Amino acid sequence: MKNKTVIVTGGSNGMGKYMAKRFSEAGANVVITGRNPERLEAAKVEIETSPGQVLTVQMDVREIEHVKHMLNETLNSFGQVDFLINNAAGNFICPAEQLSANGWNSVINIVLNGTFYCSSEVGKYWIEKGIKGSIINMVATYAWDAGAGVIHSAAAKAGVLSMTRTLAVEWGRRYEIRVNAIAPGPIERTGGADRLWESEEAAKRTLQSVPLGRLGKPEEIAELAFFLFSEKAGYINGECITMDGGQWLNQYPF
Repeated sequence: MKNKTVIVTGGSNGMGKYMAKRFSEAGANVVITGRNPERLEAAKVEIETSPGQVLTVQMDVREIEHVKHMLNETLNSFGQVDFLINNAAGNFICPAEQLSANGWNSVINIVLNGTFYCSSEVGKYWIEKGIKGSIINMVATYAWDAGAGVIHSAAAKAGVLSMTRTLAVEWGRRYEIRVNAIAPGPIERTGGADRLWESEEAAKRTLQSVPLGRLGKPEEIAELAFFLFSEKAGYINGECITMDGGQWLNQYPF
């Protein structure tokens, strides 16, 4: 990974920050994006203890002009982009009948549209330059299962999963660009965990639902992302790898 460049959207905290840190430790140049400049700078300070260089870009993935600016800033700083992780997300618990149009559009725009905007801009750059890049999209098991209270996120993640497979076929065949997805389960030290577990009882039920009996670690997600971008994973394309301790299989039928 030395001298390679990785873009991580939503890279100022949680899994995004740990993935960025893992690539930086391996010598990659890392670009982390987010809407909060203070969080970005704090993450940069933490990641910069590693060998790789870190660039922060304040941006909103819902705005295509922000995405174009981010790509230009990356190229100006590092000269090339090799990998993209679409990690930026938004979610909150809300019964479907209470979900407003604004709430629906906010999550759809961040997760689904933002993933497309970033993939499209970086993908077109790779195609133009003949670069065999690789993308990881972050999804969730309720993209194919179900997630009561997160109809907006479930619909968006399902779209991202379909996008992952479609681009893997289109860009894999024509340009040797690989596109894969990771579906994390409940992961400790993430903003999503803090927002979605609205009570101590909810957190306890979540823990009990995982057959391995523990939460995942963001470092484990980072190692999986590192593997997917490595040459050892060069034949993996259009795949979604679940890392949730077996939670989505555990339906408590009796």
